[in-house]
Formats: sequence, C-alpha cells, structure tokens
Amino acid sequence: MTLPIPAPSSADIGVTGMGVMGSNLARNLARHGYAVAIHNRSTAKTEAVAAGHGDEGLFVPSAELDDFVASLRRPRVAIVMVKAGAATDAVIEQLAERMDEGDIIVDCGNSLFSDTIRREKWASERGLHFVGAGVSGGEEGALRGPSIMPGGSEWSYERLGPMFETISAHYKGEPCCVHIGADGAGHFVKMVHNGIEYADMQVIAEAYDLLRQGLGLRPAEVADIFELWNRGELDSYLMEISVEVLRQMDASTGTPLVDLIVDEASQKGTGKWAVQTALDLEVPVTGIAEATFARALSSSARQRAAARDFEAEVADWSVEDRQAFIEDVRAALYASKIIAYSQGFNEIQAAAAEHGWDLDLGAIASIWRAGCIIRARLLDDITRAFERDPKLPLLLGDEVFRDRITKSLPAWRRVVSMAALHGVSAPMFASSLAYYDGVRAERLPAALIQGQRDFFGAHTYRRIDRPGSFHTLWTEQGRPEVEV
Repeated sequence: MTLPIPAPSSADIGVTGMGVMGSNLARNLARHGYAVAIHNRSTAKTEAVAAGHGDEGLFVPSAELDDFVASLRRPRVAIVMVKAGAATDAVIEQLAERMDEGDIIVDCGNSLFSDTIRREKWASERGLHFVGAGVSGGEEGALRGPSIMPGGSEWSYERLGPMFETISAHYKGEPCCVHIGADGAGHFVKMVHNGIEYADMQVIAEAYDLLRQGLGLRPAEVADIFELWNRGELDSYLMEISVEVLRQMDASTGTPLVDLIVDEASQKGTGKWAVQTALDLEVPVTGIAEATFARALSSSARQRAAARDFEAEVADWSVEDRQAFIEDVRAALYASKIIAYSQGFNEIQAAAAEHGWDLDLGAIASIWRAGCIIRARLLDDITRAFERDPKLPLLLGDEVFRDRITKSLPAWRRVVSMAALHGVSAPMFASSLAYYDGVRAERLPAALIQGQRDFFGAHTYRRIDRPGSFHTLWTEQGRPEVEV
C-alpha cells in the first residue's frame, strides 16, 4: 500500500507514533467523528492502522512528517506517542521545525514532569504551545475512554479540551478529563496517580498473601473473598482484575496461573519518580515508597537467594475465627488504601505550592473515577471531601475518612501484629499504620534527632517554650546554650 499525499488542513488532530497506545488513541478520536492524521516513522504501521481500522472513522495517513503537519487544520494539534525521553524530544523538535506560531504539540506519554516543564518553556520561546497530558487506562482505556490529565496553557485547552473530553471515559455523564494546570502539572498528577497505583497493587497483594498463608486458601478461594469485597467499599478496577488473575488456571498443567508466575514485579519508573519527587518536596509518601521498594526487593534475586536459609523464629498459624480474620484483613486493606491516596494528594499539594500551580484536588479525584487504573468507589468520597474543603491539608482529617480509619484501627493493628509474628512481609500494611501513628502523635522522637544533629554538626534546634534558634555547646563544662 502506497500512501497518497493528504490534502492540506484536512485533519482535526494528528497522532504520530502508531504503537498500541498511539493507534488506539487515534482510533478513539476517529470513532468520535474527528478526522485524525496518523503518522509513524515506520510507514508500515501507519498503513496497518488505515487499512485495518478505516471503517471506524476518517483517518488521514501520511508517510512523511511534512505531509502529516500540513494535513492539520490551524491551529494545528499534533499528539506525540513515542518512547519517553530522547525519542520524545527528537519528535518534538522535528514537529516544531514544521509548525507555526500558535500550533500545539501534545505529549500523551508517561514523561517526567520536569521534562514537560522544560519542553513547555522551549516551545513557548518559539511561539508554540506544549501540553503534557497524562493518559491512564492502558491500551483498552486509550481505545474506549481513558482518564486524561492535560497540563499546558488555558488557551491550548480551549482548542484541545473539547476533543479530549469527548473521547475520555465518562462517570455519571461527566468527562474524566479536566485542565489540570500549567506546564508540567498534568504529567505530575499522572505520576502521582501511578504511585498510588503501585501502592494499591502492593496492598492487595499483601492481603492475598495473608489470606493464603493464614487460612491455607487456594487462589480461587481468595478470588471469591475479593469478589465479595469488591461489592462493597473496596470496589475498584484493581480488585476486579485481581479476581480474574487469581481464578485463571494454566491450560497445560491445571495449576493456578498465579502459582506459576515468577514472583518478581517489574516497573517502568513512574512509581520511582513519585518517590524521588516526594523526597525533593519533603513529603512522606511511605506507602508509595514501600510499594516501590517491594517491587525492587522482589526482583533482587541474588539477595533473596542468599537469604533462603535465614532463621524466621515465627509462630505457627492457628486462626480460630476464620471470618473474623478475613474481616480484619479487609479493614486493614481499606485503611491502608486511604493512607496511599492521602499521601498522594499531599504530594500534589506540595508540588502545587512549589511550582505555583492552581490545582483543584476535587476535580483531580473526580476524573480518576472512570477510565483509569485506580478507579474506585473510594474516589467518590475523596471528591466530596475536597469539594467540602478545597484546602484540606490532610485527607485523613476529613470527618468521613477519620471515622472510617477509627473503625478500622483495631483490625489494622491485629493484622500488622499477625504479619510480624508469623513472618509475613507486609510493608504496605505496616508502613501505612506507622505513618498514621506518626501523623497523629502529639510528640515525636524527632526532638532527640535534632539534639543529635546539633551535637555533631551545630545544626541548631528550636524550643517549645520560646522563639528563636539555639545551639548547645555540648562538649563544654556546664553545656551552655546560645541563641543563634
């Protein structure tokens, strides 16, 4: 198939990069009545989309990037769907060379938000608009309706927003797409979304592990429990797919597939970025961090092999009340999920203050209710919490969540204790509870740490009884204190 040169200004929007995500996004746009210019470095992929899906809508294929850009109506909108990093930079530069003032380049990949800030500044200096848009929902979401988190200028959203809102998932008639904020805000929010995703997946896995070890259940039996939980307040996409994974049997052996999968969890980097950025912002996202490190630990094959014969000194499992144990794990799972979301929104709040972004946390929660990987019933309550108080400093401080955590506490403590006593690694359960106890504490042992820092480094400390900064001359007789 030889692609003809398309007519100038014949497409409403364009997508370059015809991998699965790019082609599915282009098909989604075409299905909703937009004329979509498509392009790929390898012309064969462009031809395959045009030939295989031409009945879904109007595609305007191009073999050359010059023709692709020329086919876009002004102000032009070109979506980049290529590998994050240097490849994205290269395509952006190639597009910019061919575009005019006021045209819009959109990166819908999983780019680091600081790269997006840099690219937006670079494009702005050339009279172009650059939009970093987080897209969640995987391959299926890109095709049938994802959650979309675009950043960039208000002007660019006026052109791009109606199209994105149309193709996004909808929740009770409302689009799961909103203008997040300036420059890198969209990709930042998507990064935190993925961090919460890591935490949610990890804590579900910990619940599964405890149920199997504590009760000796088969994967399909755990699936039955998860299915029941998914009818209540734990209703979520990740619980839903966990049921499917646990019920899957290997066709060749008749063994539960989950028991044949190597227990090494991979990652593409967004969870790591969320943790690194939280450290820069000095925001404790312990749940997300533990989930990220748990993946790293699972993949530390040599270290795990070296520790195979370590002593455990654990108690034997003897669960007297099966249903009570199951309910305890459910309550601990729910409380730990709340912690992960609360920490994620704290990171978003800190970034908004750092970068001068005016972010609507209620709107952000609302667009995660459909289309995306972390869609869950819980997000209805989070949306309402931020609608009640847009400046809510801690999600746990909302009355609804405070009450639910309080009700879950006895079970949560029992689960963390049982995991420790029986040698089950449950870092999300444990760290989330430790965070809760830390954030609610009237006084923390950090006072000793400040004393230590002042002793060896003269870093000073503040007092509770009078203002100012102080340094104690620890090694001098009488240990006098001086104000600095």
